[in-house]
Amino acid sequence: MADTQAKFTQGSLFGHISVMSLTASVGLMAVFLVDFVDMIFISMLGKAELAAAVGYAGAILFFTTSFGIGMAIAAGAVVARALGAGEADEARRRATNSLIYGVIFGAIFAAIVWFNLGTLAALMGASGETLDLAVHYLAIIVPSLPLLMIGMIGGAILRAHGDARRAMMATIWGGLVNAVLDPILIFGLDLELTGAAIASVCARIVIAGTALMPLIRHYDGFDRPTRQSLGIDIRPIFAIAAPAILTQLATPIGQAYVTRAMAEFGEEAVAGMAIVARMTPVGFGIIFALSGAIGPIIGQNAGANLPDRVRGAFRDGLIFTALVVVVVSGLFFLLRPVLANLFQLDGMALTLVFLFAGPLSLMFFFNGVIFVTNAAFNNLGHPFYSTVVNWGRHTLGTIPFVIVGAAWYGAPGVLIGQYLGGAVFALIAYLMARRVIAGQKTTEAEPFQRQARLFSLLHHRR
Repeated sequence: MADTQAKFTQGSLFGHISVMSLTASVGLMAVFLVDFVDMIFISMLGKAELAAAVGYAGAILFFTTSFGIGMAIAAGAVVARALGAGEADEARRRATNSLIYGVIFGAIFAAIVWFNLGTLAALMGASGETLDLAVHYLAIIVPSLPLLMIGMIGGAILRAHGDARRAMMATIWGGLVNAVLDPILIFGLDLELTGAAIASVCARIVIAGTALMPLIRHYDGFDRPTRQSLGIDIRPIFAIAAPAILTQLATPIGQAYVTRAMAEFGEEAVAGMAIVARMTPVGFGIIFALSGAIGPIIGQNAGANLPDRVRGAFRDGLIFTALVVVVVSGLFFLLRPVLANLFQLDGMALTLVFLFAGPLSLMFFFNGVIFVTNAAFNNLGHPFYSTVVNWGRHTLGTIPFVIVGAAWYGAPGVLIGQYLGGAVFALIAYLMARRVIAGQKTTEAEPFQRQARLFSLLHHRR
C-alpha cells in the first residue's frame, strides 16, 4: 500500500511544483502531441475543409472537456485537503463519490451536446460540407465523454496523493494508442476524419483504465458507495465543482466567439487558427499541467494550516510560469521554417502561425497567471472567484478586444485582441489571489470539517 500522507507540506515548494508540472506535462503533451500529429495528417490530405472542420470541432470538444476539467478540479481539491488534514478514510470516500458524480453528470452533459451538434457547429460559423464533416467527427467522439471523465478525475486523485508519475502514465498510454491508430485508420483504411475520431475514442478508453488501476492497487482508492456517503459529499464536491465547471466552460465559450470571428476571414484563416490551437498545448503543456499540479500543493498546505507555504507555492508557481513561457516562445520563433514546411503553410494561415510563433506566444504568461490564481481560489475555499475571473476574461476580456483587433488588423487582430484581453484579467486575478492568500492567516485549515464530523457520527451510529 502506498503512503497516503501529505507529502507537499515539507521540502522545496519550487521543487514540488517543477516535478509535479513536468511529470504531468509529459502525459498531457502525449495527448496534445497526438492532436498535433492529427492536424499534420489531415493537412497532408490537402483539403482545407477538413482542417477547418477540425477547427470547429475542436472548439466544441474543448467545451465538453472543460466540463471534465471542472469535475477533476473538485475531486483533486477535496481529496488533497482531506489528505493534508490527515483524514485518509475521508479522502477515499471523497474520491469514490467524486468519480460517481463525474460519470453520471458527464453522461448527461454529453447527451445534451450530442443532440445539438449541428446547432453548435453552425453557431461557430461552420457551413456546407465543413459543417457536415465537423458534426460527423463530433458524433463519434462526444459519447465517450464519461470515459474521459473517469480518466481526468482518476488522474486528479492520483495527483492529490502526490503521484504525478502514475497520473502521467495514464495519458501517455492513451497518447500512444492514439498515435498508433491514427495513421492506420486515417491513411491505411482511408477513413480520414472518421479514423481520427475512432482513434480518439480508443485512447479515452485506455486513459480511463490506466488511471483507475493504480488507485485501486496502490491507494485502496475507493469505498463501497452508500446513499449516506453520497449525501454527505455532494455539498463539498459541488461547492467546488459547480463554480469550477462554470469557470472552465467560460474558456470554450470565449474560444467559440473567437472561432466565429475568425470565420469571417475564410476557411484559410480558421485552418491557421486551428493549427495555432494545436501548437499551444504542445508547446505550453507544462503550463497547462501546472494548473492541475499546483492545486494539490496549495491544498495540502492549506489543509495542514501552513499559510507561509501556501504563499510560497503561489509565488513559485508564477516564477515557474515565466521561465517556461520565455523558453518555449524562443523555441517557437526558431522553429518557424519547420512549421511552415510541416503544415504546408501559405497565405493567411502562414501569417497567423508566424504571428503566434514569436511575439504573441510570450503573452501566454498571462494565461499561466490565470491558471495559477484559479488553482489558488479552488483550493482555498473561493472557487466562485475562479468563475468570475474566467467569465470576465472570456467575455469582457475577449469580445470587445477581438472586435477592435479584427477591425484594425483583420484576422491577426483577432488573436492579438484575445491575448491583450487576457493580460488585463490576469492582473485582476493576481490582485484577487493576493488578497485571498493573505486571508489564510485567519482561515480554518479545513472548511469541510462539518461534513467530516457528520460522516463520523453516522458511521459510529451504524
